[in-house]
Amino acid sequence: MRLRQGVLAQSIFFTAAAIVAISTAALLLFTGSRGLAVFSFMGPGEFFLGTSWNQNDQTFGVLPLLLGSLLTVGLTLLISGPLALGVAIFMVEIAPDPVRRVMRTVVELFAALPSVIYGLLGLTLVVPWVRVITGGGLGKGILAAVIVLVFMTQPTMVSIAEDALRALPESLREGALAVGATRWQMIWRVLLPAARPGLITAVVLGTGRAVGETIAVQMVIGNITSRLPESLVRGATTMPAAIVTQLPEATSPEHRAALIMVAFLLLLITFGLIAAVRAAGAIGSPRRPTRRRRLTPTARPAAAKGAIDV
Repeated sequence: MRLRQGVLAQSIFFTAAAIVAISTAALLLFTGSRGLAVFSFMGPGEFFLGTSWNQNDQTFGVLPLLLGSLLTVGLTLLISGPLALGVAIFMVEIAPDPVRRVMRTVVELFAALPSVIYGLLGLTLVVPWVRVITGGGLGKGILAAVIVLVFMTQPTMVSIAEDALRALPESLREGALAVGATRWQMIWRVLLPAARPGLITAVVLGTGRAVGETIAVQMVIGNITSRLPESLVRGATTMPAAIVTQLPEATSPEHRAALIMVAFLLLLITFGLIAAVRAAGAIGSPRRPTRRRRLTPTARPAAAKGAIDV
């Protein structure tokens, strides 16, 4: 009976894993096959190096979309990563219990807000503020999108980083303090290296949300695709925002194939970023020593046994 239950559970888990793998492969295959059709209308150099995306004259250069995404995500991680790590350290190691409970409730509340709420707050609060501090313009651009994305990625990063730090055994803290380390030395040299896999996971998931966020960014970035981003306070766009804005009205095969190719590039960038972060987290991580199986007299190889008998 137990054997049947074990086989059934193993079959269920294997089926679930196979469905995920097949779905991912099918998604890549579909977007790749449909997106690569754009090269039958234009050359790869014109697509990847073009500095203008204008569906009116059928020019589809992906560089404005790609550069807008890279600037937006890069600046977001530059601000959000250290901020989330500092908040998680404060919640776990410094804050008293009442403050910790309040902060955790606030983090969970922000994590549950829909993207359109962040976009609405960005449109009514962030964009006018950027317009005031820059002294002109509409206020829409990469800077407004970065501010919105920082607030959107914080709940994911903070919650996962907090769980990673809280899961560390108490013996690490006690041992570090016992040998004379200060609280900062304990955090910096003991807890952070020990919690590195969980912290990397927090950064990866936060990056995934920043890369794929669409509605909130589309509401505050300006959606300008006809030129490269000139500054952080001028209108620009990102790859997901361009897809959601233009795909419903893409009637020509060239336009639709170009947008699907942008989606395919977005998938490749996401997978490549996750792989790079995972590889970086594996560098310097301690490896478990392989256990060598000791040969007992009963498990001695036949050749060795024959040699001893001789």
